[in-house]
Amino acid sequence: MVSRRNFLGGSGAALLGAALVSKAGAASLPEAPTMANATMQPPLAPPNGRPYTPVATLNGWSLPWRMKNGWKEFHLIAEPVVREMAPGMNANLWGYNGQAPGPTIEAVEGDKVRIFVTNKLPEHTTVHWHGMLLPSGMDGVGGLTQPHIPPGKTFVYEFELEKHGTFMYHPHADEMVQMAMGMMGTFIVHPKDPSVMQVDRDFVFIMSAYDIDPGSFTPRVNEMTDFNMWTWNSRVFPGIDPLPVRAGDRVRIRFGNLTMTNHPIHLHGYHFEVAGTDGGWIPPAARWPEVTADVAVGQMRAIEFTANRPGDWAFHCHKSHHTMNAMGHSVPNLIGVPQKDLAKRINKLVPDYMAMGSTGGAMGEMEMPLPDNTLPMMTGTGPFGPLEMGGMFSVVKVRDGLGRKDYRDPGWFKHPKGTVAYEYTGELPDS
Repeated sequence: MVSRRNFLGGSGAALLGAALVSKAGAASLPEAPTMANATMQPPLAPPNGRPYTPVATLNGWSLPWRMKNGWKEFHLIAEPVVREMAPGMNANLWGYNGQAPGPTIEAVEGDKVRIFVTNKLPEHTTVHWHGMLLPSGMDGVGGLTQPHIPPGKTFVYEFELEKHGTFMYHPHADEMVQMAMGMMGTFIVHPKDPSVMQVDRDFVFIMSAYDIDPGSFTPRVNEMTDFNMWTWNSRVFPGIDPLPVRAGDRVRIRFGNLTMTNHPIHLHGYHFEVAGTDGGWIPPAARWPEVTADVAVGQMRAIEFTANRPGDWAFHCHKSHHTMNAMGHSVPNLIGVPQKDLAKRINKLVPDYMAMGSTGGAMGEMEMPLPDNTLPMMTGTGPFGPLEMGGMFSVVKVRDGLGRKDYRDPGWFKHPKGTVAYEYTGELPDS
């Protein structure tokens, strides 16, 4: 649900430095919408200004704006939030306008943007516009290009958008803590000419990682390498939205990486083109086909394909431990080790003890008690049984007959007769 916070007249002006108020010429701050819903909202069609095809943010939304004297004005609120990572697990994070990550900002090449940032955190912050070409004083590096934004204060960023592409925003203040708590978002700059780089569906998400102990709610912000929650838009499977696509559509998927490691992002069933990098769009003649696009720390990528193969196609990070939820990393490898006799002896002392791991790690059909606010390591159910996935995993659902603006989950694919793998029931050779 979207709510609106009004900062009017003197109360808004009191938060701003006099020079900033004079420069912005704002009698009041723009409203600051918030979002509590963790499902993907319909793309936000531009109500005014230059036209463009809006993006669909996985488990997110785009921030509305107002036009004032030729400036497109946005209002971000940096604040503590509660984010549902998947049904059954919430996390205490920091974010913007009610969610972590914050809302997607969309504007057009050549737009003049004015972004108000109100700090409701318990410490100072800034906003850095990652990848943007802008004046040094608007770059958002606390202590270097600007003063920090103290708690309770509002600062204003103003710049003209020189280049279209996929960008991100995040703090450059107490960065390890604030980004480990979820403070980030995506900034989409559309081309001035709407016929350039045109697609039918344009999805976006940002990758983040957290270390949240089982049964707890707040990330361990000092962790640097051993994370246990690998997320797209601070969601893990089965909480990540599917990507519904109309058969025949030209599809773009943009993703940014603000974790501390790289991610090889893999799409089943298609050879896509790498269409965009941090440096901008790749001319069509220079693109190359892939099935996996690796994105390093701090980078963005955009891939494109024509959805000509109906079905449910897995879309995920190809590091296997990134498609699992919170897990223990210190468990010894017991594959091939007989444990029946050992289990019997231990059961005399610990009646509930269960031997695990001697035949592998499949857990989809196991039912084991978990601490409160904790997800199974591998979970989710598909049309044929347990999916045994978690973390950075979703499904691209290509369907005939979807409406042009229909982003609702179409359900599981109905396979034509004779097109599903089946059990062989003939004679088997002697082993």
